[in-house]
Amino acid sequence: MNNLDYRLIAALDAVITKRSFERAADQLCITQSAVSQRIRQLEKQLGQPLLVRSQPPQPTSTGQRLLALYRRVQLLEQEAMPELQSDTETHFLPLALAVNADTVATWLIPALTPILKEQLIELDFRIADESRTLDMLRKGEVLGAVSTEPSPVTGCIADRLGRIEYVCAASPEFVERYFPDGIDRESLMKAPSTAFDHFDDMHQRYLEMHFDLPPGEVPCHIVGTSEAFVNLAKAGVSYGMIPDLMIRDELASGELVELLPEIRHNRILFWHRWALESDTMKKVSTHLIDYARQQLLP
Repeated sequence: MNNLDYRLIAALDAVITKRSFERAADQLCITQSAVSQRIRQLEKQLGQPLLVRSQPPQPTSTGQRLLALYRRVQLLEQEAMPELQSDTETHFLPLALAVNADTVATWLIPALTPILKEQLIELDFRIADESRTLDMLRKGEVLGAVSTEPSPVTGCIADRLGRIEYVCAASPEFVERYFPDGIDRESLMKAPSTAFDHFDDMHQRYLEMHFDLPPGEVPCHIVGTSEAFVNLAKAGVSYGMIPDLMIRDELASGELVELLPEIRHNRILFWHRWALESDTMKKVSTHLIDYARQQLLP
């Protein structure tokens, strides 16, 4: 980045991160006009547009690559700061990772705990469905991503983590109320289910594949957290696709039951990150991969 001005790229980064020119100006302590001028100067220097002036603003493909490089360089710089600062100063390294909620709720925190105790790291989890996390890495918003996509994007590498099994689970009370005569297409159309958000189609695809139920045919709670899946199921008011890792104790005790033991849904997870890793990211990758391979199914 010898020929690039960090101030100019910082303006682009602020607009994308803050999702507006106004908030970017506040962060940089300059005027909105100055933010626009810096981005235009950077675009002129590179000879192509870097920003789509939409609402919110979006980076172009070139802008995405520039931001990805900029954020990796930032991390490398921040890793070097302790060597350049006095012993009394502390600097936390920001680490943005794109992960799905089930990963955060099950194995990710224990995987990262050792390095969090060793180094000053400030985690920034960007939560999204595992089919969409790779978009954040592609756009340069994060340094690593847990995804179901096996093929890495340009400039990145990927390692297989393992397989996570999802079970269709509910409480015995729920089964007695909604499925007294067994589970079929008609009973499923009356039983409330659970989804993470409006993009979460795992449960819908499960019903479509095994019961020929098209989208929108079953009542569905939108909850936004993995823990809510378990709590709603334990309360006897819903059923859903829940990672086996989260409810092994409940299944063993009978507090929850598997509705269709012969049909489980599997997702294979991969760890994606930029090929040019900082020392911190190399350690994060090592801890994350090793722990996941111990906890997830092969």
